[in-house]
Amino acid sequence: MKLGRLNHVGVATPSIERSLDMYRTLYGVEPSSPPFDLPAQGVRVCFVDAPNSQVELIEPLGPDSPVAKFLEKNPQGGQHHVCFEVHDIAEARAHFEGAGVRILGATRIGAHGTPIFFLHPKDTGGVLTELMESPRQAH
Repeated sequence: MKLGRLNHVGVATPSIERSLDMYRTLYGVEPSSPPFDLPAQGVRVCFVDAPNSQVELIEPLGPDSPVAKFLEKNPQGGQHHVCFEVHDIAEARAHFEGAGVRILGATRIGAHGTPIFFLHPKDTGGVLTELMESPRQAH
């Protein structure tokens, strides 16, 4: 298993609209697409492009969202996770399971429409890490 490129940094926010205003004002960027809901994950997301990666703004859809729990501890929001691409998501999952790394939940379809899963931050140096199958591989 070989780690691919950094796809995005996930940033939790209580309001995507307010965060987009800040990104427009401070960084002169626009979202790459309108915000959209991912009900299965309990979040609303919006991507902002950078030259070499993306920022994923994540807002909870309700109080049971994992992001709502993050915002309870960090009311203004902040860095939530990093996401790396992998060539084969099943191979990556088997690799991390074999290494004894805790995986949070089942493999599921993420915001880019490709399979993803998360690694427990206690096993990855304190960083919640998302792995996603490279969009180039999934299509």
